[in-house]
Amino acid sequence: MKVLKFTPLLLLFALVFTSCSSVQVASDYDREANFSNYKTYAFFKPGIDKAEISDLDKKRILRAIETEMNAKGFTKSENPDILVSIFTKTNENINIYNNSYPFYGYGWGWNPWYWGSGFNTVNRTSEGTLYIDLIDSNDKELVWQGMGTAALAKEVNKKQERINEIVSKIMEKYPPEMGTK
Repeated sequence: MKVLKFTPLLLLFALVFTSCSSVQVASDYDREANFSNYKTYAFFKPGIDKAEISDLDKKRILRAIETEMNAKGFTKSENPDILVSIFTKTNENINIYNNSYPFYGYGWGWNPWYWGSGFNTVNRTSEGTLYIDLIDSNDKELVWQGMGTAALAKEVNKKQERINEIVSKIMEKYPPEMGTK
């Protein structure tokens, strides 16, 4: 009977943690590509060099991608089947919260001895989007692209952990589910 009392609470707790996924992901792929042919990979240096982030963050991202690719059974090679490239974008979100009191300022409950309308709170967050491109090394054509958008970690010691989470969520979409019609 005690289990029945705690079950709704546990379900609510699980729902809160799973619904607050902080990484939004999407992917797209070439429907003509045969993904079972890809077994080896290498990083596409010209594409990675164009990413407008610090070299330290590039290293963090590449380490996370390497971990995920190895977990999927790929091996790094000098003669790869696919090339891995990245592209990044960042946005700064500014949220202004108006914390006015209903009894002060103008409007209902206007008070002629109070000159102001409460106070505002400004919250700034940086949000980044990471694109991971997989390029067929023979054709030099994009065959798969994964994208993940998330708030960025501000503390240096949390960056690798956050990047690992973002890359892991993106790479969950690879290989694409090839549904039959």
